[in-house]
Amino acid sequence: MAEFEDGYWASADELRLHYRNYTGPASRAPLVCMPGLTRNARDFEPVANLLNGKRRMLAIDFRGRGESAHAKDPMTYMPITYAQDMDLLLRELNLKKFVLFGTSLGGIVSMLLAPQWKDRLAGVILNDVGPEIGKAGAERIRAYVGQGRSFETWMHAARAMAEAQGDVYPGYGLEEWLRFAKRTCKLASSGRIVFDYDMKISEPFKLPGGEAGVDLWPLYDLLLDVPMLILRGEKSDILEKATAAKMVKKAKQAQLVTIKGIGHAPSLDEPDAQLAIAGFLKSLK
Repeated sequence: MAEFEDGYWASADELRLHYRNYTGPASRAPLVCMPGLTRNARDFEPVANLLNGKRRMLAIDFRGRGESAHAKDPMTYMPITYAQDMDLLLRELNLKKFVLFGTSLGGIVSMLLAPQWKDRLAGVILNDVGPEIGKAGAERIRAYVGQGRSFETWMHAARAMAEAQGDVYPGYGLEEWLRFAKRTCKLASSGRIVFDYDMKISEPFKLPGGEAGVDLWPLYDLLLDVPMLILRGEKSDILEKATAAKMVKKAKQAQLVTIKGIGHAPSLDEPDAQLAIAGFLKSLK
C-alpha cells in the first residue's frame, strides 16, 4: 500500500478540506485526482499503488466527503463550488504543471477548471464521464444518493454493496466487495458502518441539471489540444458510447479505453485501466 501524508486547505466559506499527498519526484507533473459524487480519496488507492512513488499524486476529498468538513449550506454541494474549492488548492500549491484525473463528478470538475488552468495542464484523464451525462444514469444516481443506510458489520455492508451494484462489477467476489465497502463507507461513532459522505449532497443534485449545472461541451472544447485519456465502462449509463465516440472525434489527442464487462465507473484496479493509465502518463512530456 502506497504511503501518503494528509494535506489540508481552506475553502472560501472556511471549511477545512482534505487531500492525500503521495510524494514523488518534482521532475514529473503531479496527478491531481478527484472522485465521484458519493466517493472519496480512497478510490485512488489503486492509482497510488500503480505509481509507487514514481510520480506525485494528490487524492482529493470534496467538501462533505471523507476527511473534509461538511458544508454549512447544502446548496454549495454543486460542481461549480467544488471547482472553486479546487482552484484555491491549486493556487496554494502553485504547481507549474499537473495532470487532472477525475472520476464522474471529478471529471466534471476537471472540465470546469479548464478555462483558468489550461496553460498548466500536462494532461487530463476522464474516468467514465463526459460533457453529456446519460439520462438513465443520472436518474439512477438520483434514486439512491442521500439514503442514510447503515450496516451492523463490514460483511453486512459488503453484501449490501454486492446486491446494489452487482451488475456494475459482475466479476467481484467477497474480497472485492469488502474492499469496495471500505472505500465507500466508514465506521461511525455509533459503531455502525455508514456511507462516508454528507447525506445532504443529494439536495442540489436532485434539482434539474444538478449533475453538471452548465453546458460542458464548450469547456471540453478548451481541452481539444491537451493530451487526454478517456476511460469508459463498457456498460456505463453515465458516459454513453455515442458521447465517448464524439469526444474522441473532437479531441485529436484523446485516447478512449473501454473497460469490458463493467458499468459506471471503472474502479481503476482493472488490468486494462492500469495499463492505460501507466501508458498515458509515460507518454506525457
